[in-house]
Amino acid sequence: MVVAVKINQATFLSSAPTLNECPPPTLPEFAFIGRSNVGKSSLINLLTMRRSLAKVSETPGKTQLINFFVINNSWSLVDLPGYGYAKVSKNQRADFNEAVADFLEMRENLQHVFVLIDSRLPPQKIDVEFLRWLATTDADFSLVFTKADKQSSSKTEASVARFKREVLSELPRTPSIFVTSAETKLGRNEVLGHISKLLG
Repeated sequence: MVVAVKINQATFLSSAPTLNECPPPTLPEFAFIGRSNVGKSSLINLLTMRRSLAKVSETPGKTQLINFFVINNSWSLVDLPGYGYAKVSKNQRADFNEAVADFLEMRENLQHVFVLIDSRLPPQKIDVEFLRWLATTDADFSLVFTKADKQSSSKTEASVARFKREVLSELPRTPSIFVTSAETKLGRNEVLGHISKLLG
């Protein structure tokens, strides 16, 4: 059994509009990304148990910069802009956000990417397109199904099963899957346990 990493300290480090303006790549980084309004800020606040570390907004797409938070002075949590109002380009180069694409393709200390999916919805085209593109990069990634408290556990299970069947079956590698709720704290220990395992 993997023990969840305990977060004793979480502080905002900086924001960057491009890869070149990101802080020096000195710490292992774990990035979180998802379609706008998927509950990313709420999940980050749940993981760190800091109510307002990441700003929760009613306006989708509020996060426009790459935001860095230092955890326990030993690793970084990276809040990436959502990909809610754009497309993935025909040549497989992500144009939903060039800075994010550069970060995911070229950030040398990026350890893992957590891709957030709304557990209440059928597979969304933009999620599918993003995952297809991400699978062509070297980035290691997992899926985090959010907002599980908004429906019954059986509906969430059915939604995850459908996503596996319709989307993950076509990817070259199968990611780990986590089911979470910012309200009930479901999945917090599992996600932190995964980070702990990757930190070694």
